[in-house]
Amino acid sequence: MNSIAIATLLGSFFVLIFLGSHISFAMITASTICMIYLGLSPMQVISALVDGVDGFTFLAIPFFILSGDIMAKGGISNRLIKLADGFVGWMRGGLAMVNVLASVFFGGISGSATADTASLGSILIPMMSKQGYDTEFATAITMTSSVQGMLIPPSHNMIIYAMAAGGISVSALFMGGIVPGLLLALALSIYCIFISRKRKYPKGHPFSLRYLWEATKESIWGLGTVLIVVFGVTTGIFTATESAAIACVYAVIVSLFVYREISFVELGPVMKKSIQTLSTVLILIAASGPFGFCITYLKIPSLLMGAILSLTTNKFLLLLLINLLILALGTILGMAPIIIITTPIIMPILLQIGYSPIQFGAVLILNCGIGLITPPVGGVLFIGSGISGISIERLFKHTWPLLIVMLIVLILITYIPPITLALPSALGLL
Repeated sequence: MNSIAIATLLGSFFVLIFLGSHISFAMITASTICMIYLGLSPMQVISALVDGVDGFTFLAIPFFILSGDIMAKGGISNRLIKLADGFVGWMRGGLAMVNVLASVFFGGISGSATADTASLGSILIPMMSKQGYDTEFATAITMTSSVQGMLIPPSHNMIIYAMAAGGISVSALFMGGIVPGLLLALALSIYCIFISRKRKYPKGHPFSLRYLWEATKESIWGLGTVLIVVFGVTTGIFTATESAAIACVYAVIVSLFVYREISFVELGPVMKKSIQTLSTVLILIAASGPFGFCITYLKIPSLLMGAILSLTTNKFLLLLLINLLILALGTILGMAPIIIITTPIIMPILLQIGYSPIQFGAVLILNCGIGLITPPVGGVLFIGSGISGISIERLFKHTWPLLIVMLIVLILITYIPPITLALPSALGLL
């Protein structure tokens, strides 16, 4: 009976996806069909839908999304680019590294790769092209560097993973993502230096302490969001949810009264955009409730764990297989669905081999980030194509060298635990 139920659940799910249904509709429909076949009450679907979003920690997601959108609209992008320019713009290929460093700063505010690409890309891609950079390279580095924003806190995807993994520490996840995010930035910067020397991309303005100081003063208010989240959470002054609410209020105050680049009237469209993003995220989380219930009820994680462990018990190979699975899913599914669907299935395997859920959080987020810039459904890839006017096919041909750099970083954080765990351990979060 269980075999037929599993086939019913997964078969109907993938058929609906293949037919073009939204992922949330596919999960709810597949779960309903499966529960009816098992003789369970259809009311169980409603109950699981509510349970899927019934958590205090989930309140952080709308606040982080809204604060990021407000700061992005409120003029923070230009100031962060100027700050990054003050640090590295004087080097050969400096504008490419400005792109990477600006994504580090912006990611610490928005936590979104799509927002990073859309906001910074609309400024930096034309700017780089005008200064002699290949537009394909300018777009590729903008897209790949945007993934840092999902590793460096705050990241609403980390919160989704924390809940899917059974309520692990959001604070530890936030701190665990900082070093992998900075490592990715370093790797991309090294590639920028190499390619800039090879292609003789131009140098920027001479280094100036005065320019750097002015840029720092202009951007410090925007970077205050990062300080609120990082120091507030790590010191225990407030929870991740409380920090998100405070960051949202702070973003409104800075954008309206300090930078003064948006008005009260313009807050309406910003909030509308945030609600649209939030609706997509929360319906996915809610839909994962009944789908996850069916997966657990049918003991699919145990069955999959037994199947994988029957192939190999080697920890190195198991982690390689898990990475390959998530990378493959990243080419056909969005980020939130991958996190929601795979985490409950893979977590028992990780616990069986003694692998830290905190470390896997960084591995999973980077894996999904790579999926955002790979066809056929890479959301960031489509945004980059739209901004630059370059076709998806042509753009991806120029992106694959940077994907190799990202895969190297993925391998490092997969097999070297201190990269992810040293910081949260030093802060007493593990």
